[in-house]
Amino acid sequence: MAQNKKIYLTKEGLAELRKELENLTKTRRPDVLERVSQARSLGDLSENAEYAAAREELSFIDGRIDELEELIRQASVIHEAGKRGSVLVKLGSKVTLHVNGKKENFMVVGEWEADPLAKKISHESPLGKALIGKKVGEKVEVTAPAGKILYTIVSVD
Repeated sequence: MAQNKKIYLTKEGLAELRKELENLTKTRRPDVLERVSQARSLGDLSENAEYAAAREELSFIDGRIDELEELIRQASVIHEAGKRGSVLVKLGSKVTLHVNGKKENFMVVGEWEADPLAKKISHESPLGKALIGKKVGEKVEVTAPAGKILYTIVSVD
């Protein structure tokens, strides 16, 4: 993770990261430490599969804790656009687009919170980049694996 790079998250996204961090530090890590301790007491560590598995899981958890702490430290909370009929698409905007004869709703979020299945697109994605700074009525063209797709911005909230 780049040092001092802004990590854009919604309030909800930041809360989820904090919740995951709390779960890892207060529940999962102590449980795995107990497993390591119990496995260590069984004797020969060189042939102890339970010990190796618990140590590997502990290493993964410690890495994730470090990653979450860094993400939270660098987080910059984005606020949803808030007003109906906002002028420009920005981080936190909920955007209704017209594409291929149907309407699609998306929310523009930071890259760590992006979830295409939940219609949350990163501001760094091709569609996100094309939308940022645009207003209702404008058309944006995005190159996708299937070819170029033309989107019309219907509303920005």
